[in-house]
Amino acid sequence: MTKTMQSYGFTWTDPDGRPQASAVAYDRTSADRRRTELEQAGATDIVEVAVKPGEMPAVKG
Repeated sequence: MTKTMQSYGFTWTDPDGRPQASAVAYDRTSADRRRTELEQAGATDIVEVAVKPGEMPAVKG
């Protein structure tokens, strides 16, 4: 049975109100770690997005 690796990106709003998007894709463990980092930094509207190889989430707004 073949396992398919899933990658994730994020969109969020910085504490100063600027929309942001990930410039890299994360595996599950790294995505969980990155979400925690964003939350601790005061980011809001954090959305996790499943991405395909070579694909990145678009910045909101």
